[in-house]
Amino acid sequence: MDASIGQIAIGAVLGLSACGSAAGAGVGGMAAIGAWKKCLVQNRPVPFLLVAFVGAPLSQTIYGMILMNAIAAAQNTDPLIKLGVGVFGGLAIGASAFYQGKAGASGSDALAETGKGFGNYIMVVGIIETVALFVMVFLLGMLK
Repeated sequence: MDASIGQIAIGAVLGLSACGSAAGAGVGGMAAIGAWKKCLVQNRPVPFLLVAFVGAPLSQTIYGMILMNAIAAAQNTDPLIKLGVGVFGGLAIGASAFYQGKAGASGSDALAETGKGFGNYIMVVGIIETVALFVMVFLLGMLK
């Protein structure tokens, strides 16, 4: 029974991370489509750079996969610790992806409106990504 509790962590971390990535990319994608439509209606150039905002949340699925593989490989780790790492790690990584998509949505709107500031907007997206990286790295340390 204890071993199966630890196995839940394997699916939880990847599933929750991927749900956040999907939600973040969805939010970012909807905003990019709206921003492109606004440009087309106003006969202005359509900024392809908005794709960067749409795709940014996808990396959190990779972080979830890395953590999933580490959980699966952790042989002498308490199953409840694995479960905690999987569930809470997946939630935190997924939340980072979702909010990264929301920030990307704001960046899409601002860039399409002004044509300026891409570097600033992508920095914000990168800072939010850092949360997922910190979570992954710190939780990897708990599995050793």
